[in-house]
Amino acid sequence: MKIGVVAESTPGETRVAATPATVAKLIDLGYDVAVESGAGEKASFLDEGYAEAGATVASADEVWGRDIVLKINAPTSEEIGRLADGSYLISMLAPGLNPDLVDELAAKPITVLAMDAVPRISRAQSLDVLSSMANIAGYRAVVEAAHTFGRFFTGQVTAAGKVPPATVLVAGAGVAGLAAIGAASSLGAVVRAMDPRPEVADQVKSIGGEFIEVDVESEMGSDGYAKETTDEYNRRAAEIYSEQAAEVDIIITTALIPGKPAPRLVTAADVASMKPGSVIVDMAAAQGGNVEGSKPGEVVVTDNDVTIIGYTDLAGRLPTVASQLYGTNVVNLMKLLTPEKDGQVVLDLEDVVQRGMTVVREGENLWPPPPVSVSAAPTKPMPAVKEKEPVVEKQPMTQERRFTLIGIGVLALFLINAYAPDPLPQHFTVLVLAVIIGYYVIGNVHHALHTPLMSVTNAISGIIVVGAVLQVVGDDPATRILSFVAILLASINIFGGFAVTRRMLSMFSKG
Repeated sequence: MKIGVVAESTPGETRVAATPATVAKLIDLGYDVAVESGAGEKASFLDEGYAEAGATVASADEVWGRDIVLKINAPTSEEIGRLADGSYLISMLAPGLNPDLVDELAAKPITVLAMDAVPRISRAQSLDVLSSMANIAGYRAVVEAAHTFGRFFTGQVTAAGKVPPATVLVAGAGVAGLAAIGAASSLGAVVRAMDPRPEVADQVKSIGGEFIEVDVESEMGSDGYAKETTDEYNRRAAEIYSEQAAEVDIIITTALIPGKPAPRLVTAADVASMKPGSVIVDMAAAQGGNVEGSKPGEVVVTDNDVTIIGYTDLAGRLPTVASQLYGTNVVNLMKLLTPEKDGQVVLDLEDVVQRGMTVVREGENLWPPPPVSVSAAPTKPMPAVKEKEPVVEKQPMTQERRFTLIGIGVLALFLINAYAPDPLPQHFTVLVLAVIIGYYVIGNVHHALHTPLMSVTNAISGIIVVGAVLQVVGDDPATRILSFVAILLASINIFGGFAVTRRMLSMFSKG
């Protein structure tokens, strides 16, 4: 089958649905790819790059007439008319918000897949365009805020004075929110975040943010997105937003509910309470806005000098990386649709991922799809936790028992010295004293440069060397030989221990 990559007609759009790198992967799947001339210029992808990747650079009419058309934005009525009967259209459509567009597409015998309708399940993450674009948009929102803000993000202590760090509030800790938190934290700002899902608190903290929890229960939908919150939650959250608006320097809002207008989080009164020079980036401006007074695609400056940025093309402001990520998502979809890698699309509506993305099939309106649970696997009951047996702590030796044992040892030494034949008493006395001295010598070896085991073995070896040195000068040849062997082996153990220690220390020393 033949794939066509068209140029975007939406004013201000800079992205393209495929890059030279992703075109090469589509060709590897068996497809014949043509790219409309100039389609990637705004994203810094020239026609020559596509030609080198194996694609054909063609006119708009030829590309629109292909079996599969790849696009970023939803098509216009004129563009729908250019699609060939029986063809496939793959693009972002927002079908939940554009029912008239879905009906217009269904009036033509084509099949349409929405890249922004990927079910939020783990095995579909590689196709999730919304996450890819949200990640870029969250980062870019911080860049736009930093460009407009009149101070450093990080704190500064200079000879001219001290500059405090900027304080940023991120509303919503989804993909876009986490990207914004990470970017603002890396710039040195003090970052706070709010989200109706308490389970994201650890993610916020792990990238340097402070999670502000609304002490009212909220739920996450079975599709993986946040649900509409309760009135009680909204009331308490509104109070917190009002408190934070008066304190922070920058607010970035990311709250969206799929298929519904954006929830209103920051009121006009909240904006009026912010300090002059503060900045708000409303990432939900295209869906109605989280901030009262924001305008889609525009920058509004209020009477109290607060700048409200309502750009709807944040991802498109980084067109090169945005096009690459979108193109990769498309390639992953085509891999799913081309199981034999023979350049032939096989649409399997039994697959929840393909079914969730299919808006129209051969002129039949299939929207909305059946609901999909976040986890397709059945939940397994947790195994019963075995109760741990109580650990019986070893009782320390009592003072009475210690003195009793010492008394028994002294009595045994006295009886041996009183009744044993010579020279046994003298040798036994030396043995007892050697054990006592050796115990305290070994027990007091410091472990600063050794492992405890190596320290103890070196101490024992040292005692052996001392004892063998005293015996090696004796008259008995057997004793002298055994003493020499003992000195040799103990010395090898000692010097080997220091050699191992040196190698261990060198592993941790900086080159």
